[in-house]
Amino acid sequence: MGAIWRKGWRPTAVLLALLIIWEGAVRLLKTPSWLLPAPSTIFEEATTGYERYLPHLQSTIGLAITGFLIGCSIGILVAVILHLLPGTQEAVYPLLILSQNIPIIVLAPLLVIWFGFGSLPKLIVITLVCFFPVTIAAMGGFRQTSLEIKQYMLMAGATRLQIFTKLEWPHSLPALFSGLKISATYSVMGAVISEWLGAKKGIGVYMTLASSSFRTDRVFVAIFLIMILSMLFFLLIQLTEKWLVRWTREEMK
Repeated sequence: MGAIWRKGWRPTAVLLALLIIWEGAVRLLKTPSWLLPAPSTIFEEATTGYERYLPHLQSTIGLAITGFLIGCSIGILVAVILHLLPGTQEAVYPLLILSQNIPIIVLAPLLVIWFGFGSLPKLIVITLVCFFPVTIAAMGGFRQTSLEIKQYMLMAGATRLQIFTKLEWPHSLPALFSGLKISATYSVMGAVISEWLGAKKGIGVYMTLASSSFRTDRVFVAIFLIMILSMLFFLLIQLTEKWLVRWTREEMK
């Protein structure tokens, strides 16, 4: 706990200072709450109106986690296939780049037309924003494997599968977790964007309703919930990395 406090007190102090400046400026300038609410007003709405946004928050969490798991699984699978099958990387890699050049906000309405207003188009949106960072990070991790150790295993008679499972996969975990942490934050963003298209529940729906009724305090509540949720996902992946990568290193000694 002491280490966390030593590292975290500076950004906490900066955040508190910004909130104090924000609060003072709104009160001094007498800014209307519909234009820019004070942090105290946003906090009051967050604490008293939790019954309104809690069902939406639960829906977004479930959607984001499901899409994250699907997207990361596909990303890892694509990275493994491109790494193990010679020639496929040159053929497929440009298509991966092109898939990220299509704006999600443009593609999403087409997904609704093709697949309706159910969960499938929303999961596709989250999958599209999650799989690419994982694929690129995993492929980079595979390439960082020590060539000396790889040559030694080849001389010892190891098969291609054994080299991958015993050497390349463990060595790729630090890079892979970097992609997972990026995808964890993207999954929340993808979930909110997908909910704007036509959903019954979700933080995106809550934000849309609040914006249309000029409840700017509720819009800020939704924004802070998205930020907190993204940070929690990021920290969860980071804690998993510390546990798993340390275990992997102990096994490789």
